[in-house]
Amino acid sequence: MTAYLIRGASILGEGVADVLVQDGRVAAIGATASDDTSAVVVPGEGLVLLPGLVDLHTHLREPGREDAETIWSGTRAAALGGFTCVHAMANTNPVQDTAGVVEQVWRLGRDAGWADVRPVGAVTVGLAGTQLAELGTMAASAAAVRVFSDDGRCVHDPVVMRRALEYAKAFDGVIAQHAQEPALTATAQMHEGLVSAELGLAGWPAVAEEAIIARDVLLAEHVGSRLHVLHLSTAGSVEIVRWAKGRGIDVTAEATPHHLYLTDELVRGYDPVFKVNPPLRTAADVEAVRAGLADGTIDVVGTDHAPHPREDKDCEWAAAAFGMTGLETALSVVQAAMVETGRMTWADVARVMSFTPAVIGRVADQGRPVQVGEPANLTLVDPAVRRVVRPQDQATASLNTPFAGMELPGRVVATFLHGRPTVLDGALVERAGASS
Repeated sequence: MTAYLIRGASILGEGVADVLVQDGRVAAIGATASDDTSAVVVPGEGLVLLPGLVDLHTHLREPGREDAETIWSGTRAAALGGFTCVHAMANTNPVQDTAGVVEQVWRLGRDAGWADVRPVGAVTVGLAGTQLAELGTMAASAAAVRVFSDDGRCVHDPVVMRRALEYAKAFDGVIAQHAQEPALTATAQMHEGLVSAELGLAGWPAVAEEAIIARDVLLAEHVGSRLHVLHLSTAGSVEIVRWAKGRGIDVTAEATPHHLYLTDELVRGYDPVFKVNPPLRTAADVEAVRAGLADGTIDVVGTDHAPHPREDKDCEWAAAAFGMTGLETALSVVQAAMVETGRMTWADVARVMSFTPAVIGRVADQGRPVQVGEPANLTLVDPAVRRVVRPQDQATASLNTPFAGMELPGRVVATFLHGRPTVLDGALVERAGASS
């Protein structure tokens, strides 16, 4: 395997050093890194070196909706975004509710080779919310599933949710809940508030999210199990999670880049690219989510990368699908919302986008410190670059990015997966013999 010398990068935005990548691991840091004169030099001056990013919340659509995304195209997008590991959500067709399907997804990810793909198992059969799926067999499969979610749908029955939390304890799994009370959001189109009233669109109340989170943290406390709250979006949700953590409940939470940066004011143009579940909230909610991420109430950033084919978004608002792409813009949005505002350092970014997601997902060889002997899953970013987002230039198969036309900071210059570059000079490193 070719050795690479990352020269003069700032590790986590702190100390500057040379880093030698050899045989899939970080072989040396500092003066001795230059001893291997055969190594390919990757210029790192002025750049920030991070552990490879880990996403707990990615929709790769395969199997079943390859018109929107494939594991091949989605993981290429992940590599360009600096991700070395993504968790593929279960709402595929067929649903990832058996060992056979999660193993298929895992093997497709392994064969593609752009990022490690960890399948998320469904909590209930067919995402129907009534009968528990084969959590144990998925955990024992080659895919070694540890995260389970019906994302896209809420496990709304408290008895089913309790049983899932209890069952997952047997193999150190975590239930990741899509917090949405369906009875309160049956016809909802956007956040319930001033803008929805002015536009005449059915509102999606904050309490529909908050009520499920409140219920589930109490259930998690009752059974002594791990709970992960997906795409938290309201100020009230932040407060409930903060209360639960203060009580000692084993709960973690994630925020998406779009809920850190965009508000419901964007819906005024009726552009379906801004239609998402949960919906874009108010500026006050965005501020609360940023504060929660900064103080550790919210543990991680999850992209909720949700690609859709053109026909599902290029239509009237009411008929459009919910969801946005996010893998290729996530790091830039976090830089804009959190680093450039002084709320977080690059070391904090590594915590919420690499270290902690790997811990929650129980991924042993990802999210590791940039230290000698650790797996060389690395991301090299240029924080000084500013770029205009152009959907047609992205690797994802879909065009539904809410950041199209916006100028964002930062650019991923290189991504290393187990010591092999998937991205160099900001471009994908194509491999001989690889195919889609």
